[in-house]
Amino acid sequence: MNLEPSNVEELCTRIDELLIILKRVVEDLESVSKSLKEVTTTSSPLTSVPAPSLTPAEQPRTLEDIKMMFPEELEALLSFEDKGEFIMIKPRQFLGSENFAKIASIVRSAGGEYKSAGKDSHFKVPKKT
Repeated sequence: MNLEPSNVEELCTRIDELLIILKRVVEDLESVSKSLKEVTTTSSPLTSVPAPSLTPAEQPRTLEDIKMMFPEELEALLSFEDKGEFIMIKPRQFLGSENFAKIASIVRSAGGEYKSAGKDSHFKVPKKT
């Protein structure tokens, strides 16, 4: 099978996007599993279980949650800083167009954006979804 470099890059980008989605599904399933375990151990009737105050999609993301969105090879190129309402992501070195595009895609899929400011350029990802 002979693939052109542009097709391979497109496939890699798509795979990275799917990995992000799968990580979120895993987090949701873990939360549901934990809730079900609490229900079975703390009460017998299901009607006595209070509704959770925040659904997994509404829970604020942590610095570690944001880091997990990136493959290891990209994460190593970046520094992450908690700025209260958002996580600031700065490159540790020149990223090149391919790595920049991959990082920008992940940031956008997480609701974030790129701020161009010369040496202070960075990505911003909100903690709340």
